[in-house]
Amino acid sequence: MVARWLRGLGIPAFAALTLTGCAGVQSSTASAPVSVSGQVQEAVANPSLWPAAHSPVEFSDQATEAEIGRLLQTMTLEQKVGQLIQADIGSISPDDLEHYPLGSILAGGNSGPNGNERASAEQWARLVGDFRAASLRPAANGIAVPIIFGVDAVHGHNNIPGATIFPHNIGLGAARDPDLVRRIGEATAAEVAGTGIEWTFAPTLAVPQDTRWGRTYEGYSSDPQLVARYGAAMVAGLQGHLVSGRPLAPEHVAATAKHFLADGGTRNGTDQGDAAISEAELIDRHAQGYPAAIDAGALTVMASFSSWNGVKNHGNESLLTGVLKQRMGFEGFVVGDWNGHGQVPGCTPVDCPEAILAGLDMFMAPDSWKGLFDSTLASAKKGEIPLARIDDAVRRILRVKFKLDLFAGDVKRGDTSAVGAPAHLALAREAVAKSLVLLKNKGSVLPIRPGARVLVVGPAADDIAIQTGGWTVSWQGTDVTRKDFPNGQTVWEALAKAVREAGGTVVLAPGDAPAGQFDVAIVVYGETPYAEFQGDRPNVDFVAQGDKPLVLLQELKGRGIPTVSLFLSGRPLYTSPELEASDAFVAGWLPGTQGSGIADVLVAQNDGKPRRDFTGTLPFAWPADCGDGRTILFPLGFGGSYARPPSGATLDTSCVTDAGSAEGFAIFAKGLVQGVSASVSGSALPNLGGRSGEGSFTATAFDAAAQEDARELTWLAPAKLQLRWPSKAFGRASALRLRFSIDQRPAGKITISPLCDGCSPSVDLTSTFALAEGKGWREARIPLQCLDTDRLEGLEVAAVAGFRMRLQDLRIIQQDNDGNCRGPF
Repeated sequence: MVARWLRGLGIPAFAALTLTGCAGVQSSTASAPVSVSGQVQEAVANPSLWPAAHSPVEFSDQATEAEIGRLLQTMTLEQKVGQLIQADIGSISPDDLEHYPLGSILAGGNSGPNGNERASAEQWARLVGDFRAASLRPAANGIAVPIIFGVDAVHGHNNIPGATIFPHNIGLGAARDPDLVRRIGEATAAEVAGTGIEWTFAPTLAVPQDTRWGRTYEGYSSDPQLVARYGAAMVAGLQGHLVSGRPLAPEHVAATAKHFLADGGTRNGTDQGDAAISEAELIDRHAQGYPAAIDAGALTVMASFSSWNGVKNHGNESLLTGVLKQRMGFEGFVVGDWNGHGQVPGCTPVDCPEAILAGLDMFMAPDSWKGLFDSTLASAKKGEIPLARIDDAVRRILRVKFKLDLFAGDVKRGDTSAVGAPAHLALAREAVAKSLVLLKNKGSVLPIRPGARVLVVGPAADDIAIQTGGWTVSWQGTDVTRKDFPNGQTVWEALAKAVREAGGTVVLAPGDAPAGQFDVAIVVYGETPYAEFQGDRPNVDFVAQGDKPLVLLQELKGRGIPTVSLFLSGRPLYTSPELEASDAFVAGWLPGTQGSGIADVLVAQNDGKPRRDFTGTLPFAWPADCGDGRTILFPLGFGGSYARPPSGATLDTSCVTDAGSAEGFAIFAKGLVQGVSASVSGSALPNLGGRSGEGSFTATAFDAAAQEDARELTWLAPAKLQLRWPSKAFGRASALRLRFSIDQRPAGKITISPLCDGCSPSVDLTSTFALAEGKGWREARIPLQCLDTDRLEGLEVAAVAGFRMRLQDLRIIQQDNDGNCRGPF
């Protein structure tokens, strides 16, 4: 590798990175210096400019450090290298640890015990115990190093059905209550520890600056100072008070300050993108949470997928070592993100000494761990990774393991009764109420008075998945059902109970508004669940569920019924038309499972007063335009209450944007079908995933360029895959573009046909797929004129049994027609 050769000449890793290409799973951004405001910016930090911090002295003690030193003298190189690698439960078993002495196991967003995403707390505790027991079997040298088990408990112990699901961080940011955040950290830790796990990948300290970013809701606020206060509070809650010479209490877990650094500052809000900003902005806006979290005792830090001025953070030595470990005095260990090391120039997911040399201590190698172990061991034996760097990384990892009392042998965690405990549910209800932000209340429509006739309507009124959002049971959170959380309440259930207790009547109509007279209508709508890059969007225009919510609001307004909008979303979005059609408008964010917190604020009790007034204020500015959202309608910190009604705003309800048009109409992209439904023989395939009812077809997610961004489509019997969307006109100077790979040519005819009124033509793709056999990723473009239509409501792919295709991207784009309708394309 060029980077390794340069290092051999004495050139540091962060300098070498500017000269190499990328062989990782996802294309890295350009590594040359970037121009910001007309000035060339380097990606080499000057640590002296950064705020100083230091892990507390209580982090470790002399006796522990001496014991670590004895272990380092006795451990084999294989054992040391194993400590640097973390594998996902979906690709490793406890028995594998006998031959691969890995240091850590994680359960990713879609991983559950034995492949069961809905495993019970007891099943999780058994799985963790099995891995821990395997790691504690002494090797030939008598040494056994316990694994550390990590999980994404980012708004409660969200992998576990029945756990307490708190509002996502954006809602907590609206509450502006650090003590609330600390208490949520304590409750979350108790539930995580209750399943035998001792490490969570939280808190997120991103400071999102562009709400088109799909991870906006993981950030507390665009205000760096609020993020810093919250980061320290969450670390304190998760870990408890550090005491020198004593491990964390068994009801506490290790925290992770993430993602280092500036993942919320990428251009155009692109996930895993590039923060092309000055060092001063990097420090002032994006780094403030880390000194606070480190001073609070955060045991781990996670590196970000993203880049700073073209250099991937997983390989930036000036940031990971010079700033984080030296200037900020961080004594714990730095873990990578999901195969993030593979994006460093010169690296692949199974080979990346550059990341360790730059300061990464533990690879997150969910499915690449075996090859990565072999290559890292080989690099260590050849001296490409100095033993001193390996020992430093291992010392940091062991230091955290001792602080968690993992060497004690007897498991002190595993009290599953903590999961979904009543006190935690009450805390979540409090958090929901405090997170709500009142943006409009014309005519004092809210609170709903006692005895009122209430209509509850809208696509999110009785949908627990929309309430909880991504990172709930599964990574994307799209398949959450009411049965997953019997201890929760949907918005409808909570409102209905509160209205009836106050002597009123209430009707649910999730679709069209029924006839009849009502005193008030509450329209509940918002974004459907998403996580990470699958939530990236080209603009901030609210378009989910088409125009149905707006039509409902306008119809109700036309009937003279006062309307309340309850908007559930992972970010502020352009909703000026909906605001205009609403008498009251409440930003409810992603509140989690305790819908009663909403009713506590919106519905008055028999005495005419609600349980709580509005106290939340905007953690991000609310956009007045539908493009990039830079024009502000309501500023950061805005929010009214019953005591202080919000002032009105001038609304611009015209939305003119072509943002994203250059990318065409995406049918399937970045692992997501948005506004498109997929089915086979009437069996729905949510987000193009799952199995058809009669078993003729399966769609399985896998990683192509990023996590679960592609699908393996398999026809087990002759079947027709249908992809539908609201009818759209594209023009015949358009083409269907697909990026795909084929391992084996089809055994019979494969066709694609339009779904539209009166359409009949189909295009034969058999020769196209036959030519692609064994040639890796390829691209095909099929002129829409070949389908003999300029208006489509969908496509149908018919294939024979035994055909398998890997699909990464499918969209309609503008291109000149080349006249070829016979193929191959």
